[in-house]
Amino acid sequence: MRTRFAPSPTGPLHLGHAFAAITAHDLARAAGGAFLLRIEDIDRVRSKPQWEQQALDDLAWLGLGWDEPPMRQSDRLGTYRAALAELWALGLLYPCTCQRRDILEAATAPQEGGAPLIGPDGIVYPGTCRHRPRTGPLPEGVALRLDMELALSGTKVPHYTETGVHRPGQVVVDPIRMIREVGDVVLARRDFGTSYHLSVTVDDAAQGVTLVTRGEDLAEATPIHVLLQQLLGLPKPTYHHHRLIRDEHGRRLAKREDAKAIARYRAEGETPSDIRRRIGL
Repeated sequence: MRTRFAPSPTGPLHLGHAFAAITAHDLARAAGGAFLLRIEDIDRVRSKPQWEQQALDDLAWLGLGWDEPPMRQSDRLGTYRAALAELWALGLLYPCTCQRRDILEAATAPQEGGAPLIGPDGIVYPGTCRHRPRTGPLPEGVALRLDMELALSGTKVPHYTETGVHRPGQVVVDPIRMIREVGDVVLARRDFGTSYHLSVTVDDAAQGVTLVTRGEDLAEATPIHVLLQQLLGLPKPTYHHHRLIRDEHGRRLAKREDAKAIARYRAEGETPSDIRRRIGL
């Protein structure tokens, strides 16, 4: 078994991160496997070296050791570009110049009727740029979207194994739901050259991850990643979507809530065992 924890160095780690990291670490250790670390720093504006160092310090303080040098997404832009080129050559990507306001206006136009559908990436894209040419070299400096209907029509129905709290057992991806409720997701943002969906899929394969552990809030994104694995010929890990750590009002924790930061509890004299008790471990 090979698991991973993949924080973004855009703020302090909080109790939710502690739960996610400890879950991945303990599952790997119980199986005699490897626990890996990945720094998801493709957002070069918000990612800061001090947040990365604090994350490493917090994880070490919790008693979590990783078995290989951390992978950094900022070092792998060429790998993501190669994956995009492969999908482009298959005719599955198209360039998109829409701004968020354009998407909102198109999705809420009178002829659409009702409120816009919300998917894993927000408003489901209405397909405004789907007609754009898909020939020539891979475009640069623009967003690239996956033609979801075309991608699903040319491959067998994706499926994966789930062991967590979401839908344990074999999960078959529903193509109709993917087209209607997920839509043409962005695989490369104009400012990053990649996206969460593409980079996490390619990186899990590169690190040989066999069990992806993450919060149940990301379960809706998993079918996207399983589809990309199938399109790119990548190994398919098992997925474990775990419960979320929430505040006293039932809200999912966010990095802006420094009151729940691991570093704060450390400064106040708590121990790693105290943190485990706080998160129900």
